[in-house]
Amino acid sequence: MHDPTSKPFVPSIEVSPDNPCPFLRGLVGEGFVAGGTVPLGTLSQTIADASGEKGLKKALARVQVRWVALIANGIGHILKSMWSGAQLDALRGGPLDKRGAGSRILSVDGKVNEDEIARLANFGRNYADPNGGTEPGLNASEIDVFMRDNLKRAGSAARWYDPLLMKFEWPILLKIIGKGEGEDRYLSVADVRTLFNERKFPARINQRLLSQPVLSACQRTVRGGLKVAAWLLAAGLVTYVAVAEFPDQVRAVLPGKAAQVLPPPLPKLQETTAAYWLEQNWSLQDRNWFHHTSQGTATFPVPYNWFTALEQPRLRLFSQPGMLKDSAYLERFGFIPSPQSIGTDTATLRRFGYANVYETTQVPDVSTGWPKAENVDGLPVGFARLTGVVDPSTGRREEDKIGLTCAACHTGQIHYKGVDVRFDGGPAMTDLKKLELTTGLSIVYTVYVPFRFKRFADRVLGPEASDDDRAALKQQLRGIGKFLLGWATSYEKTIESKKTWDGKQQKDTEEGFGRLDALNRIGNQVFAQDFALSGVRGFEKNLHAQDAPVSYPPIWTVPWFKFAQYDASIEQPLIRNAGEALGVTALLNLSDAYPENRLWRSSVDIRTLGWIEDLLRGPDPFKTSDPDKKFGGLLAPKWPSQYFADDAWKLDSKRVDRGRAIYAEMCAGCHLPSLNEPAFWSSSHWQASGTSKMLDAVTIPVDEIRTDPEQSLVLGNRTLQIPGYLNVQTSDLKTWWKCDTSTDSSATEMSYALGLMTVVDLVARKWMTDKNVSEAEQAEIWNLSRKNCPNTARGPRYRARPLNGIWATAPYLHNGSVPSLYWMLKPANERPQKFCMGRRDYDPKDVGFAVAEGETCKTGETQFSTMGTDEQPIKGNSTSGHSFERKPGEEKRPGVIGRGFKDDAERYDLIEYLKTL
Repeated sequence: MHDPTSKPFVPSIEVSPDNPCPFLRGLVGEGFVAGGTVPLGTLSQTIADASGEKGLKKALARVQVRWVALIANGIGHILKSMWSGAQLDALRGGPLDKRGAGSRILSVDGKVNEDEIARLANFGRNYADPNGGTEPGLNASEIDVFMRDNLKRAGSAARWYDPLLMKFEWPILLKIIGKGEGEDRYLSVADVRTLFNERKFPARINQRLLSQPVLSACQRTVRGGLKVAAWLLAAGLVTYVAVAEFPDQVRAVLPGKAAQVLPPPLPKLQETTAAYWLEQNWSLQDRNWFHHTSQGTATFPVPYNWFTALEQPRLRLFSQPGMLKDSAYLERFGFIPSPQSIGTDTATLRRFGYANVYETTQVPDVSTGWPKAENVDGLPVGFARLTGVVDPSTGRREEDKIGLTCAACHTGQIHYKGVDVRFDGGPAMTDLKKLELTTGLSIVYTVYVPFRFKRFADRVLGPEASDDDRAALKQQLRGIGKFLLGWATSYEKTIESKKTWDGKQQKDTEEGFGRLDALNRIGNQVFAQDFALSGVRGFEKNLHAQDAPVSYPPIWTVPWFKFAQYDASIEQPLIRNAGEALGVTALLNLSDAYPENRLWRSSVDIRTLGWIEDLLRGPDPFKTSDPDKKFGGLLAPKWPSQYFADDAWKLDSKRVDRGRAIYAEMCAGCHLPSLNEPAFWSSSHWQASGTSKMLDAVTIPVDEIRTDPEQSLVLGNRTLQIPGYLNVQTSDLKTWWKCDTSTDSSATEMSYALGLMTVVDLVARKWMTDKNVSEAEQAEIWNLSRKNCPNTARGPRYRARPLNGIWATAPYLHNGSVPSLYWMLKPANERPQKFCMGRRDYDPKDVGFAVAEGETCKTGETQFSTMGTDEQPIKGNSTSGHSFERKPGEEKRPGVIGRGFKDDAERYDLIEYLKTL
């Protein structure tokens, strides 16, 4: 035992007024701890000694005190507290300072208010003092009433967590220095007065603190070991809590590789008070078919029923994470919610935005007779179940797959003050990269996070499944996770060793919400990953960085265009569509380990791709008795002013008239007149195509338009290596299609353009052969008047499409680098160089997204930026070109396509007209 005289007793010493805790003031005043910074161990041990607890209760008291002390000075002080201790003379204003919600006995200058002590006494009564006589005090229930009255007195100044803090002050004071036992235990008002005025404890507490036993060397060692274990446990708990409750903040401070173990941040889901699908000449049945029919893709690396059984890659403290398939979760990636069935009640249809279409006269169904598209799990628009799956290599029947459809990338919506307006054929505002990463992490978490695999196996196999079946399932899932991780590593290593065509180090450009590097992704999938999936090694060298992202192009009226892509690269619709399906991960056999007749076999559904094209195209406008020609099929959405009461949505007819004249002067030369004008239909850009016509829209050389060149360079500059056993003869294109230009190349090394056109052609022909498609149907599917030949125009160029529906296609330019039409009409050097994308409100005045200089992106949004952190231009992200800035009498120059506008009024006149197209 300690001899009480072995510790020099210092009478009450000065205590900083910035230490508002009465008990801590007593510890300092009596000299048990220093008045400034006190090590956490010393502080926790001293308070635990004062509590009089023994054994595990005392150890628990130390842990509790340590946790409270860690946050006493504020979140920013935690690391300092862990290293040097709590700073007792800097508690005032910290998170534990209750300020006006406390007792108010101690003022901010450290002076005691006797009136407040008297108020405290009024909440109690007289108690029998164990040492004789009676004295005023408060028991536990009276202290509770006192604290609640303090909160009531504080009113709106009280913080949400102040009631929690109350449980760690007066009740603990009662426990430590109270008198009596059980329900008769009370806190003496006299002891409280002494503690506040003189910073002194009752003698029994001093004795308790001074009479602690001296630990032996062995005890100190054991205690040290326990402390280390406690610290490790605490660190693990803190880490778990932080990751579970604040994953986005934790991910932001982790270094590169470590951050990848946490899912990417997602925008908060905005409240939708109403939703409307715009009428675009499609029936409700056809729209649903387009949203969920499979084109033969298995985009996700697991079977359909596995995907629906996966949980979100989140850790939870007291509950299970939500499911990966949850529509509300997938909406945060930018996808549009869709009902389980359109054969449902009107209230459900209205909730999903279909009621306004459902309640009007429907156009006839086109999809009648085609296989129905089901959505039994209520997945968002663009998700489809692939049934009847046969492995193209082995011929084995496999489980149903899940893939993305055309609608995943070509269905758009705008959000304005809680209202969603949705339309088909427009650019999606999705972030597929985040979805890829999240799906991969969901698989990894399922394998390695405790208890998660059991829940997954119960969903996939059933609760009664055997241990052997569960083990086999886990092995399969682990194999998929291992492949994904290995592929990501291989991709990174390959890209690190490659240069771009201008000699710079290859590096991915963040695609973000609303953009995708479709061309490079298709090349990476077909000419690298599909080889790996077929068991053919060594073709990772075909990989290329995703450094040419573009905005998803609108696809209304596109079937009537000679070239659909921004870079006017592929004329043949089937090649265009089948190439897209392969890029979204259709199953494809490229292995020579199986019979030769299985080469080029795939899961791409060529017939369905033809139906999709038919649905988009509609009847031939040149084969009608109506003298006023017009497109059928999917039409561009009309400006949705009927859904908003704001004046900003109302069209100004005078401005429209003025804007029409400006359009004729400045835009129609490239983008052609409005589709509603005879001049559009009589344009010389309509060319004969079989028994009909197609629109050969204006294409402008990159050197002239000067918008970002990267996407236009991909097909021509990227090269591929192909194994010889595939016998890819690009010269066959000339034989098959009578091309006007040479298509010769080596059988093992070729340009990406020729390689892609030839390979997709071979895949399509193989499907038709396997399905015994008649020559008549083949001719119909191929649309033989449209050739699969290289564009004969020299040099990279971009196509200028008609501007119908332009209001629904922000952000602008092919690479999505301009947030609104207003900025599109400004000189290029004035356009914003940074802005945020995600689920943000639409701007009906500027038509697009209103951005502010230096705006900070909200959690989960992605930032478009022309410059990287190294102050170097980001490849694919230029905002230059297509500029309106030429002065009167000035010579035409590259990148400048029109005169400068006189003022904003003139810009808004043109914008008003563009809303009507």
